[in-house]
Amino acid sequence: MSRIGKRPIPVPAGVEVKIDGQQVEVKGPRGQLAREFHPKVRIALEENQLVVSPVDESLEARAQWGLGRTLLANMVEGVSRGYEKQLELTGVGYRASKQGQKVVLTVGYSHPVEIDPPSGIQFEVPNPTNVVVRGYDRELVGQVAARIRSVRPPEPYKGKGIHYLGERIRRKVGKTGKK
Repeated sequence: MSRIGKRPIPVPAGVEVKIDGQQVEVKGPRGQLAREFHPKVRIALEENQLVVSPVDESLEARAQWGLGRTLLANMVEGVSRGYEKQLELTGVGYRASKQGQKVVLTVGYSHPVEIDPPSGIQFEVPNPTNVVVRGYDRELVGQVAARIRSVRPPEPYKGKGIHYLGERIRRKVGKTGKK
């Protein structure tokens, strides 16, 4: 039995859920999300709570049960509260700035790197070494944050690069001097 799948998802006030077979639409104050769920799970709205249950007791149905519940919970939380990922730039001369909607990164290349936000994503640059990615789709927020991080991933010798706030970078020892 899926411990995650058993838990019902409370639907907060101001969030509308429309279920049409396996297609679920969630609309809230921050935006609107829609997703097609696997046919091995059944989704129902009971007393202002969403309940996900497996169609049968097969291994695939039980695996999709927990996944479906988590995806649906992320949709509901995203349209009601939203998600954010914080990135930090570490290195001499590494900085970020916001120009219009896009973020411009200066991270040691011969040119600045510009990143345009997809629809539903907002960038915020509270100071030159921090970037905040906000949105209502958890998957998209994580994907955009990973794309920003991939511009200059943290290197293990000096720790320079772009990393998530609170991420621990495994450091290596460098060469020792001549004897």
